[in-house]
Amino acid sequence: YSTIAWATSVNKGQQLDVDYSLRASTNVGKFFGVLSALGDIAFAYAGHNVVLEIQASLPSTPEKPSKKPMWKGVIFAYIIVALCYFPVALVGYWAFGNSVEDNVLISLSKPAWLIAAANMFVVIHVIGSYQ
Repeated sequence: YSTIAWATSVNKGQQLDVDYSLRASTNVGKFFGVLSALGDIAFAYAGHNVVLEIQASLPSTPEKPSKKPMWKGVIFAYIIVALCYFPVALVGYWAFGNSVEDNVLISLSKPAWLIAAANMFVVIHVIGSYQ
């Protein structure tokens, strides 16, 4: 679904009268915008709590601690997440500027069948990741 989002944004192209300025005009609004952005990033990388449960199930000895393969796995997983989400953020902002919706699929709106397919992929992803 992330590939659909950024590829469709590239296909749609940069919109007319794109504005790249900040949405907020006051210092308080800018501050809360930064907090919101940090919350979005933390939500995107929210798998860290599962790592401890997985690591607890791995055999670990002083000679061969389980934290080494777990660290490699965490780095690999975060790289994959970054490769999925950063293109959406960058291309979505390029195409729509500060008027991009929180869900870039809402900004796209057409073709309707492709947006519906992407939303179905989101549902499948959420169902698969529900704990």
